[in-house]
Amino acid sequence: MAAMKSLLDNLNAPQLAAVTLPPAHALILAGAGSGKTRVLTTRIAWLISTGQVSPPGVLAVTFTNKAAKEMQTRLAAMLPINVRGMWIGTFHGLCNRLLRAHYRDAGLPQLFQILDSADQQASVKRLLKSLNIDDEKFPPRELCHFINAQKEQGLRAAAVEAWDDWAKKRVALYEAYETQCQREGVVDFAELLLRSYELLERNEPLRRHYQERFRHILVDEFQDTNKLQYRWLKLLAGGGAHLFCVGDDDQSIYAFRGADVGNMADFEREFKVANLIRLEQNYRSHGNILDAANAIIKNNPSRLGKNLWTEAGSGEPVRIYESYSDGDEARWIAEEVKALQRDGHARAEIALLYRSNAQSRALEHALFNAGLPYRVYGGLRFFERAEIKHALAYLRLIANTEDDTAFARVVNFPARGIGARSLENLQDAAKAAGSSLHAAIPQVAGAGGAKLAGFAQLIVKLREAAHLPLPELVDHVIELSGLRAHYQNEKEGQERLDNLDELINAAASFVAEEGTPNQDGEITGEFGNDLSSFLAHASLEAGEHQAGEGDDALQLMTVHSAKGLEFNVVFISGLEDGLFPHENSMNEDKGLEEERRLMYVAVTRARQRLYLSFAQTRMLHGQTRYNLPSRFLDEVPEELVKWLTPRAGRGGFAVSDSVRPEFRFAGGQAPTFNAAPRRSESSGGSGFRIGQSVMHAKFGLGVIVNAEGGGTDARVQVNFGQAGMKWLALSVAKLEAA
Repeated sequence: MAAMKSLLDNLNAPQLAAVTLPPAHALILAGAGSGKTRVLTTRIAWLISTGQVSPPGVLAVTFTNKAAKEMQTRLAAMLPINVRGMWIGTFHGLCNRLLRAHYRDAGLPQLFQILDSADQQASVKRLLKSLNIDDEKFPPRELCHFINAQKEQGLRAAAVEAWDDWAKKRVALYEAYETQCQREGVVDFAELLLRSYELLERNEPLRRHYQERFRHILVDEFQDTNKLQYRWLKLLAGGGAHLFCVGDDDQSIYAFRGADVGNMADFEREFKVANLIRLEQNYRSHGNILDAANAIIKNNPSRLGKNLWTEAGSGEPVRIYESYSDGDEARWIAEEVKALQRDGHARAEIALLYRSNAQSRALEHALFNAGLPYRVYGGLRFFERAEIKHALAYLRLIANTEDDTAFARVVNFPARGIGARSLENLQDAAKAAGSSLHAAIPQVAGAGGAKLAGFAQLIVKLREAAHLPLPELVDHVIELSGLRAHYQNEKEGQERLDNLDELINAAASFVAEEGTPNQDGEITGEFGNDLSSFLAHASLEAGEHQAGEGDDALQLMTVHSAKGLEFNVVFISGLEDGLFPHENSMNEDKGLEEERRLMYVAVTRARQRLYLSFAQTRMLHGQTRYNLPSRFLDEVPEELVKWLTPRAGRGGFAVSDSVRPEFRFAGGQAPTFNAAPRRSESSGGSGFRIGQSVMHAKFGLGVIVNAEGGGTDARVQVNFGQAGMKWLALSVAKLEAA
């Protein structure tokens, strides 16, 4: 009883209700910072400790390997059980585990390899080349996106509808790609889930086995599931298992990846969910930040609804800053960061968020000039670095010489004199024989054939070392392949050599931490030299963020990258219509709703202080843009806000050199115009200013971006957003100050 009390200590009332629900389907609406991970892990611990389920009877699905490991760590601290034997992981990780255990039934070789996104694109490029298809007409990246989208809808090539010749060709290429992958014994990420779903759907005894085994299925970040993931969950729950889904529809921001926020409402309806619990107490942010987030998100009509609150007090107001240009905005942010430093804030606890990667240039330039160290979160990850992918390609060829993607990557790296003509001859021979590139080497004659044979002999030597312990094998491959010598001879190769040494460390850690799955997928014993499993681990980890060690640095990232993170101080820059919300989303309701959810995510990253900033002009893709302030700014209640620049007028900043001199005042103040158009009494002053918001009866709300002429000949250029840029004569335009 004491142990049970300890397990449930420190849970608030809704958390306790969620953790101790009787066996039934449940939907937990977990707001940002509301302790959802605690609820999930404590729910699992409570079910096990009360004897309602054994550890092997739990299936827990997360969206990142980091989240899965955190869940395992917390569980291990709560219960005296072997958490390694539990099925806790990502959708891709769990499907990989299932397919490894039942590879024959799935129609796969035992040592099938996983293609990450770069490998998949390389595989598609090879396919197009082998079929003599112009990759400008069918770009490999777009074709990969098409193939993955079909798989995420659960559609094989034969089931995809095509209404014209171009669409039919894409479907034919999808089918050819599937054939190529099957022959080579490789699967891409989307295939892991689809192949797993198809295996369970058609194999009734196997499906029944797992349905009877997993009595409790728990899902994290349920709002991010796509259609096929939801179908996979429903299939496993079809034998009477209880689904416990935790998510936040207000944080669904991955529609571009196929996520379907409608799965939450569908789950509530289809499973007749009687237990819907809202976790609304926030343990992260101060009250003004949460009130701002609540006020913004309430403008989305299609939501299940909740309202975040905290016991931490109101805290500081939300600060808003308007600048003339993106450069001015960036320089102001850099100066504000310096002030925050002087006040004792660590740089690592300050995040600069932006909607688009293109915005980072001005910020980076200003930070560099200010001497402020920064880190762009989401740069190249460890397993995506070129030298690591080269080493893994050699390891993949040890595991499976039929892997043409790995073969093509390293057949001439380091350079061994194998030219394009030799590779073309090899590809022709492989195509004629219906074999892998490696198997076709004996068919190539001449000097090129001899060099290819030398590469084949290298692979033989590497495979002879496969008995070595995994870390020693990785070290041996790096040495014998010539990778180490190659980078030693590079002028700046030390960083790459350090990364290769870290790969050896990764192999050692893998052997120490992981176990070998048996036919039921349970983990027992040590992997030892299980190269195939290490390669699967590397593919699944590719894309996970490898946090940098070292200096106290500012964190720069897109809002999408910030999901799941939190900082003491957050700057959200570029808050302008067309940028945030993005112009691609502004013409349709669902797109605008997702942009508002993205803004909600951005705001709720802040613990103590939140800055919102925007610019009147911005350089994007080499073009100067004149944007209206973001509509999201208008959704924040005035009582929560502190304007760092004058709210009225919005234009008292330096004017660019492109504005004609007769409209400029000394000291760089914004110009005014002495014409006397119709205007509201509340606008104040005797004329309009560049940067001022105005209203037009036909075109709506706009902002003045330029002017010329004077007196009765004065005219202004106004950006009316969707209505475009308009030059208007002030004497007849009937503009009013907004």
